[in-house]
Amino acid sequence: MIFSRGSKSTVGLDIGANSIKMVKLNHTKGGYAVGALALRELPPEAIVCDEIRDREAVIFNIQSVTDECDLKAKDVVVSISGHALITDKLVIDKKTGAEAEQAILFEAEQRSPFDVDDVALDHHVIRINEETNKMDVLLVAARKEFLASFLGLVKDCGLHPVAVDTDAFAVYNAYVNNYEVDPNRTTVLVNIGHDVTNVLYIHDGYYHSTRDLSVGTRAIFNAIQQEFRLNHELTTRAIQGRTEGAIDQDMLKATIVSASEEMINSLELAFNYFKSQAKTEAIEWMVLSGGGALIPYLPEFVQSKLQIPLEIFNPLRNVEFDPERLEGLEPEKIAPILAVPIGMAMRKVR
Repeated sequence: MIFSRGSKSTVGLDIGANSIKMVKLNHTKGGYAVGALALRELPPEAIVCDEIRDREAVIFNIQSVTDECDLKAKDVVVSISGHALITDKLVIDKKTGAEAEQAILFEAEQRSPFDVDDVALDHHVIRINEETNKMDVLLVAARKEFLASFLGLVKDCGLHPVAVDTDAFAVYNAYVNNYEVDPNRTTVLVNIGHDVTNVLYIHDGYYHSTRDLSVGTRAIFNAIQQEFRLNHELTTRAIQGRTEGAIDQDMLKATIVSASEEMINSLELAFNYFKSQAKTEAIEWMVLSGGGALIPYLPEFVQSKLQIPLEIFNPLRNVEFDPERLEGLEPEKIAPILAVPIGMAMRKVR
């Protein structure tokens, strides 16, 4: 979906603010199998709030994961999120073909804060209600200037972007391919990245809406670094829970909790807005992914503050992989940060 152009395998390339992840999934009769997996952490400040500040470092690390995955074909699916992206859900009369395209374009012109000539548009029919003769349509708009720059970066790495997804929908795709969607339960998928947190709601068994929040783990990283006076490498170990007793755990927990308050407030506001729009009293289940899912004490704090049962997302739940081929990566432990690239790699592109 989302701006795409099958093969038996698909490669998802996740260019995050903190790291580069690449996953190649083989599409088998039984489902999916990991063909290759690679991850590289980026230098500090290489990417900040969607702005690439160290282009050479980003390209070097993308090429490194590409080499490690030993790709024969250079086709990849990539994803975007943040300020350059707008998503909206439309409810229009059931239409097909050119008539549907025209109706959706008209609605986009009315809703988009950008000039429609300045954005790339795509849409996806979520569901059709035969009783009311209406259809729910997901509208996605990305600024052409940002999209051209982003795709230019990928092409400069010697890769060929065959589809552009969004982080939130990639997580959603990974979720529905690994878990049963309960139509009687409102579920929120929360993907906590370094600078952006993607929030996506599943209501009545279907996608309802999504929102990108300008909060992430960077504030926690900076707080730990300042509190314990650590260099970048040691701070990374601390935020990943790999300090091996070198740091006072009570102080670490207090630092993480304090630095997470803005994130919690943003999530609470987003959840309240959703409940008012969806006319529902509660969100019954939360699924946590991204780097935030791996930070010590953070998942428990999120659950206690928001009072929603929570589980850590495992996008490898229904995916076959050979641990020996992925030696050193411990995919079971890092699985939550693979939600986006796995969700992209689960797509069939043409």
